[in-house]
Amino acid sequence: MEPKEYLDILAVAARLKNTDRHCWITPDRKESVADHSWRIALMAMLLEGEEEFHDVDISKVIRMCLIHDLGEAFTGDIPTFIKNEGNEKTEEKLYDAWVDSFTEPQRTQWKELLMEMNALETREAKLYKAMDKLEALISHNESDINTWLPLEYDLQLTYGQENMKFSPYLIRLRKVIDQWTEDKINEHNNKK
Repeated sequence: MEPKEYLDILAVAARLKNTDRHCWITPDRKESVADHSWRIALMAMLLEGEEEFHDVDISKVIRMCLIHDLGEAFTGDIPTFIKNEGNEKTEEKLYDAWVDSFTEPQRTQWKELLMEMNALETREAKLYKAMDKLEALISHNESDINTWLPLEYDLQLTYGQENMKFSPYLIRLRKVIDQWTEDKINEHNNKK
């Protein structure tokens, strides 16, 4: 890969630093897509020592986490409760065209990784997807509940449930996150 192409790819990826997500980190700052991608990669890395994941290629999961939302460099972030099939197809088309512009071997490596991620058949792909969902829940729980939309009270307790089913560890983690959510909602309701 020529240095110019290398820098061009990084320039596109850098857009995610300024691409806001729906969740507020502080009263004056929304989470960026880059914040989210970094943290799900870290979440995956923290699972490397867990016995349940000894057969999972955590390095591959981390790569999946780092690239999973790069399509949003072209479309922006659309919250899951608004995003439709047309939005997903547009994002995928722009992302694929971008990756098609890469030279080899990166083009083939990224295409194969993306196909695996989209198929959600391997433990690596399932783990990346679970981290993606869990990080959104954690971020919302960390944010001020006054920034939540009314639909998020229920969504916080249902979002991504199916993505945890393959893993006893993630099921346990999800229960702790759900309890945190319920405590946060109850505390908020008791203050009314």
